[in-house]
Amino acid sequence: MNKLLEFSTTELSNLISSKKITSEELVYESLSQIKEKDPKINSFITVLEEKALQKAKDLDKKLSNNEIEHKFLTGIPIMLKDNIATKGIKTTAASKILENYVSPYDSFVTKKILSNNGILIGKGNLDEFAMGSSNETSFFGPVKNPWDINRVPGGSSGGPAAAVSAGFVSCSLGSDTGGSIRQPASLCGVTGMKPTYGTVSRYGLIAFASSLDQIGPFARTAEDCGNILNVISGKDNNDSTSYEKKFNNFNSKINEDITGLKIGIPKDYLKNVDLEIKSILEKSIKEFENLGAIVEEIELPLTEYCMDVYYIIAPSEASSNLSRYDGVKYGHRSTTQENSRLSLVDSRSEGFGDEVKRRIMIGTYTLSAGYYDAYYKKAQQIRTLIVEEFNNAFKDFDVLLAPTSPTTAFKINEKTNDPIKMYQSDLCTIPVNIAGLPAISIPAGFDNNLPVGIQIIGPQNGDQKVIQFAHKFQENTEWHLKHPKI
Repeated sequence: MNKLLEFSTTELSNLISSKKITSEELVYESLSQIKEKDPKINSFITVLEEKALQKAKDLDKKLSNNEIEHKFLTGIPIMLKDNIATKGIKTTAASKILENYVSPYDSFVTKKILSNNGILIGKGNLDEFAMGSSNETSFFGPVKNPWDINRVPGGSSGGPAAAVSAGFVSCSLGSDTGGSIRQPASLCGVTGMKPTYGTVSRYGLIAFASSLDQIGPFARTAEDCGNILNVISGKDNNDSTSYEKKFNNFNSKINEDITGLKIGIPKDYLKNVDLEIKSILEKSIKEFENLGAIVEEIELPLTEYCMDVYYIIAPSEASSNLSRYDGVKYGHRSTTQENSRLSLVDSRSEGFGDEVKRRIMIGTYTLSAGYYDAYYKKAQQIRTLIVEEFNNAFKDFDVLLAPTSPTTAFKINEKTNDPIKMYQSDLCTIPVNIAGLPAISIPAGFDNNLPVGIQIIGPQNGDQKVIQFAHKFQENTEWHLKHPKI
């Protein structure tokens, strides 16, 4: 990895601001690394080489002439997961059905990044329509883990996580529906944050499950994540679930002491977790205790129902959201049938991959007459109870600490023929999405040279506190400074 690309986004921003480096230098190094090493990793679907370099040159000129004010992302190359709309640029959701779709508009977060003078360097590979835990369901081929190219990077935001891990970019944006930022962050050894639901507008995010989806950052540090959230958060009239910022600066508590603050360890999250993961969690607990935090075990008995609830609600919402892809107005259209009805059926059959079809069928079943009350309605009722259980826990604890993933990165094709085994990769992350809570995954150690992440979970709108705890841990450890050799 080039030394320049080992810096955090915050450090790079300061270097550009002080004119110690230029944006063109940074973008050139980023593109060089992508060109040389991404063929092994496959983290990008689209690379915007010419546009990125030209934008960097223009920004450097304006900065040198004092024509623009330096902002946090000024001159910083950033990758967006390819389910985030970008005007005039392909937005595929890694699906055949949207293989050639060019978005006519920018997402809310795209606009925010561009107005902050960030440089869009490309679009990241993902599990098709963000449905997966390994980034093996992409129409454009699987993403490889930079720490071991025979293993998965995690999903669904495997491309954005791998790109940061490999040093192609210092930061990227992904989406998290059941752990799709935090789980790949853990498996790739980077920091990834899912903010409180509604913190970041979903406008322009290709919908998977609307009540669960949330956009968030990958970066080297918790401080980076806070700074990026300062840019991309806020009320958007195009998304009724978004709201005005609860605070202007996500990093305002970052330097506050955590002495006397309480951390809960949910015992229920440890039942199906590898022994080495548990060992790293225990070492992390000791680190927090050394920093003055009070750590106690806690029971969250409804955790055992979270997986069932998720795999009713998420496919149900997916079934509804994906009904719009019929090949009529846009997207893949089959030419095998003259009959329009049969053509529609073939378009969807040809356009969707197996995992997407599986989830559409599950969702259609649970929403069908005679089963809605038994499945979907019941799942929503239990969801309410899960929210209540978390709310009660946070009356006694400032944050919760748990594993991010029950295992390290598994081998490619190891779980593809066993959907249930694959779904269990998200055991520790799904509850957070069900309750709409903020959570961050940070590097905490290694098992057989593979990264292991721990997850810090906060209460509703407790994003600042989550970042505070993560930052204190990273100030006193060096796991987030480790890089793979590709």
